[in-house]
This record gives sequence, structure tokens and C-alpha cells, in this order.
Amino acid sequence: MIPQAFPALRIARFRKEIDDAISRTLSSAHYILGPAVAQFEAEFAQYIGTEHCVGVASGTDAIALALRASGIGPGDEVITTSLTFSGTAHAILHCGAQPIFVDVNPVTRCIEPAAIEAAITKKTTAIIPVHLFGYPADMPKIMDIAKKYHLVVIEDCAQPHGAKICGRMLGSFGHAAAFSFYPTKNLGAIGDAGAVTTNDEALENRVKILRHYGIQGQHKMSISMGFNSRMDELQAAILSVLLKHLDEGNRERRALADEYRQELAGLDLVLPTDYPDAVYHQFAIEFADRDTLAEQLLNQMHIATAVHYNPPLHRHPAFSATGKCSLIHTERLSSQLLSLPIQPEVASGNISRIAESISRIIKP
Repeated sequence: MIPQAFPALRIARFRKEIDDAISRTLSSAHYILGPAVAQFEAEFAQYIGTEHCVGVASGTDAIALALRASGIGPGDEVITTSLTFSGTAHAILHCGAQPIFVDVNPVTRCIEPAAIEAAITKKTTAIIPVHLFGYPADMPKIMDIAKKYHLVVIEDCAQPHGAKICGRMLGSFGHAAAFSFYPTKNLGAIGDAGAVTTNDEALENRVKILRHYGIQGQHKMSISMGFNSRMDELQAAILSVLLKHLDEGNRERRALADEYRQELAGLDLVLPTDYPDAVYHQFAIEFADRDTLAEQLLNQMHIATAVHYNPPLHRHPAFSATGKCSLIHTERLSSQLLSLPIQPEVASGNISRIAESISRIIKP
């Protein structure tokens, strides 16, 4: 049972629709930034509830372009979490700004609003909350802090496709949001792809210029430094197909999470909080002897798990010179979190066996 195998299984699940979309794309005269991209941008903006969506080459590019389009650059400090993938911090560095890592809420594992406010300095210009594992950061509180201190908010939405807080989609709160469609995401392409969502038309236009060499107008004049960060037509066409099935897939993940809670109840481990609008990109438990548990599940039961974000970013050499505050919860979680299979294509029908295996190891 290998969770990483699920993208191919998901493609197979919707193969007829995807094959038709690929055939239409191959028969067209457009392969980059054509009608399929425009269609997906419109569909995804409508799904998230924003006015605009700009397709780009990856989730990391989406963060970097959103930051640059917001005027973030050298000398600026951007507050974010250390309990995330390195792409979040790399995007900040690529803008010439400095990441400032603050601690997470121990229950949601997302960035703690009080820690954000405590870390604000005269150099702080932006906040990047990461919606970790498909759970929402506390966006209402974060937006209140941003308004109070006149800060830009870029949501890192690499993992919460379809998740909500206060009845509102993640990706619609910040001044902009950055999505990844890497194959393992709840909404994943068959290669790299990303998008920026926003309600700010001027910011949308700046991202569109930046993603295509800084070019504006029919004479192909580069008016600023730009990038080659364009979404392929093929990825857009496949994403449009899979977007129709995203809510269904998220419901399946929630049902599997509920099953885990029933089967794992009473064991000496901590389960992810039961939040009805989470989408369970990962189902990460906390266990003190995480590494032994993972090793025995694999070697004895042939159940593959995953360890995410250990070590946390503030311990990576690439970010060792960046700022950080007290990260007590981040340090503990990074040493104890273990992601169990939650992807419907590999986990369905297997939760009882996984839970029984965990129980045998914890209570031999």
C-alpha cells in the first residue's frame, strides 16, 4: 500500500474524461496559455469564489509571483511558518525578502495569529499563512492583524483545495492566494502547475505580466523583469476534468478520516482535530516514537506512511540566516507527526487493517 501511487490510480479512475480532454488539446493549435488555460482559470476562480485566477507553472512560482506583484522585495520581512515545504520560504527568498518563522497552533498545526502579531517589526510587509494538511489557518484573525498593521496576506494554498473556514473557501481571504496542482494534491495535474487567485484586478494583471517575461502589449515589450512561468494547456485541460470531481474526492477523504477516528480511538496517540470543512490532504497523527512506528508498519505490515517537514525549515541550511521566534510547537510536531494513507484510491477499504496494525505495534 503506497500512498504516493494514488495519482496514477486517480487518473485511471477518470481515464475516459481525461483521454478526451487530452485528445482535444493535442488536436488544437494551442499548447501554452491557450483556451484550456483560460477555461480553467475561469472555472477555478468561480469555484474558489474570487474574481480572478492566473495559471502559472507551479505552486512555488505562484507564491513568488504574488509576492512580487504585491511589491514585496529586498529589505522586507515576510512572516510565515517553519512547518511547511521549503517552497514557501524559497519563494520569499527569490523576491529578495527575508522569511520570519513563527510558531504554529498545536491543535490546527497552522500558523498561530498571536505569534504573527508578536513578530511584526517595522520591516514586516507580508504574511504567508500555510493551510497545512488541508486544514484552515485562522484567516479571520489573520486578516484582522493584516488590516491593523497594513500588511499583505498571501495564502499558501498548496494543500487545502476545497477547504473552508466560516463557510468561505480558502484562497478567497488574502490579497492573493497561491495554489499548487502538483500530482499528489487533492486537485493534482500530471505534472507541475499552479495558480494565483485574487479579487484585485491590478494584482491579477501584474501576475500575468510577470509570468510571461514581463511582457505587456502586442509588441511584446518587456516592461519589467519577468519569468517563464506559464501553465500548459494539457495540465489545464486535465485540471478542468478533475475539478468536477474535487468535492466528491474531499467527501471521500472526510469519510476516511472519520473511519480512522473510530478505529484509532483509545490508542495513545494524537489524531488531527475533527474539523468539518477540512479536506485531509494528509491524515497526520502524533506519536512520540514516530520513526519506530513507521518502520514497523512498513517492514511488518507493508503499510507505507510519510514524514513531512522534519526538520522544520528554520533548521535547513538554506534558511539558517533567516529570522525565527520561539518554535516550541513546531519542533515537537516535526518530530512526532506521521501521515497515514488517506488518499481514497489507496486507503478505501484498508482503514481497519491500518488501525489494527498500529494497535498491535503500540500495544503488543
